[in-house]
Amino acid sequence: MTAPYRIVAVSGSLHEPSKTTALVRAIADAVAERAPAEVTVVELTAVGPALAGALRREELPADVEAQLVAIEQADLLIVGSPVYRASFTGLFKHLFDFIGQYALVGKPVLLAATGGGERHALIIEHQLRPLFAFFQALTLPIGVYASTTDFDGYVVASELLRERIAVAAERSLPLVGYATTRPVEVLAG
Repeated sequence: MTAPYRIVAVSGSLHEPSKTTALVRAIADAVAERAPAEVTVVELTAVGPALAGALRREELPADVEAQLVAIEQADLLIVGSPVYRASFTGLFKHLFDFIGQYALVGKPVLLAATGGGERHALIIEHQLRPLFAFFQALTLPIGVYASTTDFDGYVVASELLRERIAVAAERSLPLVGYATTRPVEVLAG
């Protein structure tokens, strides 16, 4: 038996409870239903206060460092942010400012976002995808966007959203399997 996939879901929401957190958890659960997996959820509501005052990684407390290591060592990253002023949250970006520049090379990343309406869906293409392209991560060609109407409170309620989550989970696994079998050589510079 192979080791379970290490799935790390990152919620860029600044609120708890959160539709974004509910979405990334639902995606992680959908992947875990299809393959053996250990799921870790990183929530900005928990780590954000320690990030806010830090300028360098070595200034972070041990529990936040452990979250960064989990992100860097994941077999699959699921990252989501609410749309905030036409982009992801600033603290979400600050979290990824602490990730090693080459730590995500070739790592499969499933992008997700939440917003008040469908007109915000392009955050995935115009904000999140370029961020992870910088890291040379393997962003999955499918992303999952959810609007307020897709939830009942903080629970995924839309059948269409559940179907999009299922498709994303199905399409992510071959890439995760491929990425975990190949060592990645990093050329700095």
